[in-house]
Amino acid sequence: MPWPKMSFPTRMTVMRLADGLFLHSPTALSLHLKKELEALGSPRWIVGPNRIHYWWIPDWRDAYPSAQIYLAPYIHEQSKGRINFTAHALSSTNGYPWDQELITLPIEGSFMTEIEFFHRASRTLVLTDLIENFELCRLNGSLMRWLTWLGGVQDPHGSMPRDMRMTFLRNRRRLKTAVEQMIEWNPERIILAHGRWYEADGAQELRRAFAWLLG
Repeated sequence: MPWPKMSFPTRMTVMRLADGLFLHSPTALSLHLKKELEALGSPRWIVGPNRIHYWWIPDWRDAYPSAQIYLAPYIHEQSKGRINFTAHALSSTNGYPWDQELITLPIEGSFMTEIEFFHRASRTLVLTDLIENFELCRLNGSLMRWLTWLGGVQDPHGSMPRDMRMTFLRNRRRLKTAVEQMIEWNPERIILAHGRWYEADGAQELRRAFAWLLG
């Protein structure tokens, strides 16, 4: 399924773990951002959490060659040569080096697999496109406002984009099981790659956003 190509607000999430920084869905690398990160620690892992969140990873790899790269399934194919280096796969059955602090949850659809992460200590759930929650004041142009309305992803009613839902029709039961698992974790915060994130009552926001699925 082709995805619309346009610019819209995207967030990178940085988690400071015991062994270094965990960079989730890297955005454009700037000198200012680099200085801010280095004040927190050294990047240890650079993560592409689904097949359409990868574009800036080569720049980060060049800047931090000692960091380990982890990529969701199909990123190499999607990148059409931009990702031309070997990386770890986010499809391990033997666990990950961050397992003591993060739970890793893959959710497989027909178009892509998205990898979700739950930080135990802070009860923070990190999602990519599973929920989007765009603020109208941050969108440029009427077309983007119309598309986010059509997709059902406008704040305060953020949800799973309707086109993405279609790619989970065959995996609906698996998706429901994953959502129920995330609710069971009882997250307080939910960080999103797109739009306003949820500072409190994360489990309730999951119930609201996936009411169409949970029944």
